[in-house]
This record gives sequence, C-alpha cells and structure tokens, in this order.
Amino acid sequence: MDFIAHAQKTLTIEQNGIAAISQQLDDTFNTAIQALLDAIDRNGKIVIAGVGKNWHIGNKIAATLNSTGSPAAVMHPIEAMHGDFGLLSDSDILIAMSYSGASEEITALLPPVKRRNIPIIALTADADSPLARHSDLILNINVPEEACPFNMAPTASTTATLALGDALAMVLLHARGFQLEDYAQRHPGGAIGRTLLLSVRDIMRTQKNFAAISTGQPIREAILAMTAAKSGSVAVLDAHQKLLGILTDGDLRRHLIETPDLLEKSVDTIMTPNPITLTPEMLAVDVLKLYETHNIDDLIVVDDQDHALGSVDIQDMPKLKII
Repeated sequence: MDFIAHAQKTLTIEQNGIAAISQQLDDTFNTAIQALLDAIDRNGKIVIAGVGKNWHIGNKIAATLNSTGSPAAVMHPIEAMHGDFGLLSDSDILIAMSYSGASEEITALLPPVKRRNIPIIALTADADSPLARHSDLILNINVPEEACPFNMAPTASTTATLALGDALAMVLLHARGFQLEDYAQRHPGGAIGRTLLLSVRDIMRTQKNFAAISTGQPIREAILAMTAAKSGSVAVLDAHQKLLGILTDGDLRRHLIETPDLLEKSVDTIMTPNPITLTPEMLAVDVLKLYETHNIDDLIVVDDQDHALGSVDIQDMPKLKII
C-alpha cells in the first residue's frame, strides 16, 4: 500500500470539499453575516449547536469567534433540553449544524428556540431537511464526497464546515473593525499579546544590566562595561547622562583587526553617534519593527530630554517569549 498516495487522496478530497462550499456561497451568506452583527450589536452572542463530530467543530468555531472579538458559546442539544437551554438569551442567535439536517437532537431543539423568536442559521447539506425548514437562513455545507472510502465517516464535510466557521469569524472580524491590539487583549499569555501589551519600560535593561560609560573613555572600559552587564552594546553618555552614541560588539569586531591599538582609543572614535532610540512608553511590537527595519540588535531607551534610561537587547526577546 502506498500510504502517501492514500494520504494525498484524502487531502485532495477535503480540499475539494472546501472549494465546493466556497463556490456555493451566495447572498444568504451576506444576510447571515448581518444577522450575526445585529445579534452582537444588541449585546447578544453567537450560540453554536451540534452533536457528534459537529460538537467538536462547534467548539473550535466558538473559540475562534471569541478570540477574534465575536462573543460565542457552544450549547449541546441534549444538555440544552435538560437545563442548558438557559444559556440562550433572547438577544442571541443560534447556529445549528447538521450535515443531514435530520439529527433528532438538533431538530428537537428548534421548536423552543423558535418560540422565543431567536434567529436560527442552519449549516446543512439538505435544503429540504427539518433543520432547514425550521431555520431563518441556510448555509449550504454540501461536499462532493467524504474522504472515507465508504463515504460515511464525516471527514471532508466536517473540514469544510470548520472552514466555513473560520470564514464567518474572519468576515465578522473585518466587519467589526477588530484590530491586532484587540486580539492581544484576548491573548495576554501568548506571544502576540505580550508583544502588544508590554511596553519598553517593562522589558528594558536598567541599572547593573545596562552598560553605559562616559564620553572619552577608552574602548577597554567599554568592553568591561559590556561584559559586566552581559550586554551586546554600551551607551556613551555626556556629563549630564545624555546619550551621545552607542558602541556594539559588532563595531568592536569590525575595527579590531584594522586597528591594533584599538583598546586604548577613545570610545567616541568608533561609536555610532545619534543612534536610533526608544522611549519607555513604546510597545514591544514597535521595538521588533525597528529591529527588522534597521537590522540592528541593540537600542537605547531615553527620556524626552535624551537622558539614557536603559537599553533593549534583541537577545532578551526570546526569554520574554516575545519572539
């Protein structure tokens, strides 16, 4: 048996399923998006119901919606009939998922939802199914075939349903003007959240970890300061602690071979004057942009009068789980 060939066949069938759903989108999708937006605008949430594999798909869709600014919850149809129906409020909207549209657990849920005038969006492959007939809007999730050789196990259909859920979430994200900063607020423990929520003040090196020397000092002293602070650079300051320049270990390597008596020369001779600087209020994401744009590894933090306050070293970023 050619295992790779079988795997590729499965992936191709699932790709075809997603392509089929994409081609089936019509104005109903636009109407569904507006209905979801209306629910959110009235402080409602998107409640997703499904059984079997769709229960798991629903959890993923709800998680994606929540993380991208659209409040969502998952309601199991069986548990809903035994108390969890209280999860559903009158301002909510229900997305009910059933490929056949005839799942008894789903169809049993529909009448009490309809009695409360809560809008229902059906994700089904059968427009004549009980689910479709009881729904306000129908999104077609029909796929040409399942990847299962018996055309039974939900494979392409669940993959395509999940992809459609992602499409709903991403369109809602754009429609609601959801920004990267909003995403960070919902992911405070992740790398993106840390990058966007942490300021330079939170991550900069200070005191003994900040290498700095006075103008006119020999390069030997610069190396000692960098070594003591375990830093890749040293700030060169005037008598009033204002930043004049920066000397990096890269500068030292470039000049060491060319200048035999380098260690005794003044740090001012090879430092970079008027370097790019940071302010304490800048965000870590701004630091990353500067690193990338200017291809530099070390930045000095200054106040509004150019007094040196500390430094940010790119080698610290992985330890902070920012990059």
